[in-house]
Amino acid sequence: MISWFPIDFSEKKMDQPSGRSFMQVLCEKYSPENFPYRRGPGMGVHVPATPQGSPMKDRLNLPSVLVLNSCGITCAGDEREIAAFCAHVSELDLSDNKLQDWHEVSKIVSNVPQLEFLNLSSNPLSLSVLERTCAGSFSGVRKLVLNNSKASWETVHTILQELPDLEELFLCLNDYETVSCPSVCCHSLKLLHITDNNLQEWTEIRKLGVMFPSLDTLVLANNHVNAIEEPADSLARLFPNLRSISLHKSGLQSWEDIDKLNSFPKLEEVRLLGIPLLQPYTTEERRKLVVARLPSVSKLNGSVVTDGEREDSERFFIRYYVDVPQEEVPFRYHELITKYGKLEPLAEVDLRPQSSAKVEVHFNDQVEEVSIRLDQTVAELKRQLKTLVQLPTSSMLLYYFDHEAPFGPEEMKYSSRALHSFGIRDGDKIFVESKTK
Repeated sequence: MISWFPIDFSEKKMDQPSGRSFMQVLCEKYSPENFPYRRGPGMGVHVPATPQGSPMKDRLNLPSVLVLNSCGITCAGDEREIAAFCAHVSELDLSDNKLQDWHEVSKIVSNVPQLEFLNLSSNPLSLSVLERTCAGSFSGVRKLVLNNSKASWETVHTILQELPDLEELFLCLNDYETVSCPSVCCHSLKLLHITDNNLQEWTEIRKLGVMFPSLDTLVLANNHVNAIEEPADSLARLFPNLRSISLHKSGLQSWEDIDKLNSFPKLEEVRLLGIPLLQPYTTEERRKLVVARLPSVSKLNGSVVTDGEREDSERFFIRYYVDVPQEEVPFRYHELITKYGKLEPLAEVDLRPQSSAKVEVHFNDQVEEVSIRLDQTVAELKRQLKTLVQLPTSSMLLYYFDHEAPFGPEEMKYSSRALHSFGIRDGDKIFVESKTK
C-alpha cells in the first residue's frame, strides 16, 4: 500500500523559486511519482498496511538518510507532518539551501528525534542568533557540518554547550582569522575539520587544544599556519589524544616545526603536502626526510609507512647529512648514527646496459683490438670484420671467448643473434677462422 498526505503537487519540479518549506520539498522529492517504491532495504517510499481508521495509516516510511540539498528551503513547514514523516530519520543533508533563521532549523530538527548527522553547509545563517533554547533541539546530533555557513564563534559555543554527544564538527570555509575559546571545553569532540580558513598564527591553533582536549583528528589543510610556536612539553599537554593531523598546504617553512610533531604523544598520521619547506626537495627526498624525522608516524600523506621504508628512509637520512657541517646537522642524525652507525655514501652504479666493448680479434696469428657495438647482430659483426680479416662473410667462423669464464670458446653460429646476449665485456676475445681452413 502506498499513500500520501493530501498535499498539493501542482508544482512538482525541483527547480522551484525560493520560499519553499522543508515539508513541501520532502513531499515533492519523495512522492510516489518522483521516488517510486522499489523492493529492497532503504529503497523508495513504503507505507505498510494498517487497520482501517488507524491514525498512522498516512504515515510514510522514508529512507533514514534524507538528502535535500540545493532545494531552496527557507522554512520548516508543518511540524506535525515533519514528526510523522521523519521519526526514524538519522541523517539529514540540508546544505546549500536558503535557511537563514535558526528557529526554522530548530523546528525541523526538534521533530527528528533520531537525528545523528546534520549538514547545514552554505545556508545564510550568519545573521541569525542561535539561542540556547533552539540549540537544545540539536542535542542528539553527533556529526554537524557548518561549512561555508559563516557561523560565528558565539554560535559555535552555543552549539557546543547544548550538544553533549557531538563527536565530529566541520567548520571549513568560514573566513576565521582567530579562534575564540568558550568558557567550558568540549570533551566529546573527536574530529575537527577547520580547513580553508585564514588561520595563520599558532596562538590561535593552540586554542583548539584547550577547547577540545579529547581531539583525535585535526584537519587544518589550506590555512596559512606558518610555524608551530610551542614548547614540546606544552604541545603534549594541549593535544594529549591527537592521533592524526593535516597541515596540507600550510605555511610551515622550518624542519624544527616538523620535529615538533614528535611532541604529540599519540600522533600516528600526518599530511604535509604542499608546504613551502618541502618545495626545494625532490619527491624522494621529501618523503624519506620526513619519514626519518617522525619515528612514531605510521601513515604519511595517506600512505602507510612500512618497516622497510622506515629503515631505508633513516639510512637515506644519515647519508644525506653525512657531509653537512656538524653545527648544521639535525639532532635526529645523531640518534640514527647511534642506531645504524656511520654509513658510507652509496656507490654510484650505472645500470644502463653497455652499448659497446673493446675486444681482441684473433686471426691468422694476429691480434687486433677492435671496438664493437653490442646492439648489432653476429651477421653485422662479420661485415665489420670483413676488411680486417680479408675473408668473405660466408667463409667466416666466429668464436667468442670470455676471459673470466671457465669454459672454452663459444661458436657464434646464429647470424641474427644480438651481440649483447653473449655478455661481451671489455677485454674479451673473438677468434676468426676460415671455413676452408
